[in-house]
Amino acid sequence: MRITLIQSIVLLAYANDNDAFIPEIWAQESLMVLENNMLAANLVHRDFENEIASFGDVVNTRRPGNFTATRKGNADDVTDQDASATNVAVPLDQHLHTTFIIKDQEASKSMKDLVAEYLTPAAISLAQQADRIVLGQTYQFLANSVGALGTTISRATLIAAREKLNTLKCPQGIGQRNLIVSPNMEGALLNIADLVTADKVGDDGSALREGSIGRKFGLDMYMDQNCPSFTSSSTKVTGAINNAAGYAVGTTSLTVDGLSAAISNGTWITIDGLPYRVTSTTGGATPTAMVIAGGLIAAVLDNAVITVWAPALVNFGAGYAANWYKGVVYDTITPIKAGQLVSDGSNYYSAIDGTDATSVVLDRPLGAAVADNAVLGLGPTGEYGLAFHRNAIAFVTRPLATPRKGTGALSSVAAYNGLGLRVTITYDGKAQGHRVTLDMLCGVKTLDSNLGCVVLG
Repeated sequence: MRITLIQSIVLLAYANDNDAFIPEIWAQESLMVLENNMLAANLVHRDFENEIASFGDVVNTRRPGNFTATRKGNADDVTDQDASATNVAVPLDQHLHTTFIIKDQEASKSMKDLVAEYLTPAAISLAQQADRIVLGQTYQFLANSVGALGTTISRATLIAAREKLNTLKCPQGIGQRNLIVSPNMEGALLNIADLVTADKVGDDGSALREGSIGRKFGLDMYMDQNCPSFTSSSTKVTGAINNAAGYAVGTTSLTVDGLSAAISNGTWITIDGLPYRVTSTTGGATPTAMVIAGGLIAAVLDNAVITVWAPALVNFGAGYAANWYKGVVYDTITPIKAGQLVSDGSNYYSAIDGTDATSVVLDRPLGAAVADNAVLGLGPTGEYGLAFHRNAIAFVTRPLATPRKGTGALSSVAAYNGLGLRVTITYDGKAQGHRVTLDMLCGVKTLDSNLGCVVLG
């Protein structure tokens, strides 16, 4: 008897869209999601050209100079002025990426499902990181602070911000001035009846109904969850101003008393809720005088309370070279919080996600080398909103090169409206799935510190 075995071949057909793994489509979809979810990065000056760039390249953008109007008589010739602009070099030192793997068994999903499940959150993560990087520039405007740390933002604070921008000759008009606040600050503003009640603001009640502040006092207001807002557990020491006449705005040398511990150069203090960086002290373990960078933002009275916020120290024997972009290890004094001001001398940074009890990732690479045991000044507890003109900060992006053909990678770059985003898809045999990387190359720079002010709360 002969038994014949018949082997059947079954072809599995999935309801896939044919474009499920076409990188051009993924790139366009990702770019749309990225732009729609950026807030701060959409409100600042954007410098973009559709030219391929590499990490570390320097882009030269410009800050236009000012003109001065002059008077002339009938017989006088006009006086020519230079149409000058200051060159501002912005390094492309931020290569942001989000990578994930779509397992083989998941690949049967339609493109629509893949976008909802993977692509959208991946693009949103890049948008959030871009916002953190832009808002990390907030601390470059501390010299123009209004309000006070530890106090609730108020109508008077908004008026003070407007007045400060006016004093700084910041351009006015619709879409010219913006204010970004933290969730806590937005909550405080929404509790001010004058800002949301229909009969006060003259709208149809939409401000109260939608919980939006909108445009007030010439400022377009936005809430951003990435706005610096933190509570530090840094050890604090208090003292007071020791000068019967007090001190005027701009004073840098202060006589003090009541301090019971030495203060390291670079330490941050607050006086009447305003932050200052100490550059030197007299008196050792019982300081009797100190010098602060930039001078007093507001006049202070005798016996005004001084609060000292303990710094951290770099804890890495070899130190860190300039342009170091990974975590900076520090002595365990107190955990540095996300969004917290971290300074090394006159270089001001913001801590971003990835912080822990011993290491901090900063909003941008180190501007200068730091040695082991160098002082890292830690900013005081509070809320740090930012009122600014679009030209105060530049967010620069350039598209990345796609992998060479024949490498097995599918890749495409999408560029639109001042943004460039690359999507690359490769197959990982070990992980048994397609690895998808969304990445972008960018850099950020303060263009003009007189076009913004920090709103403290």
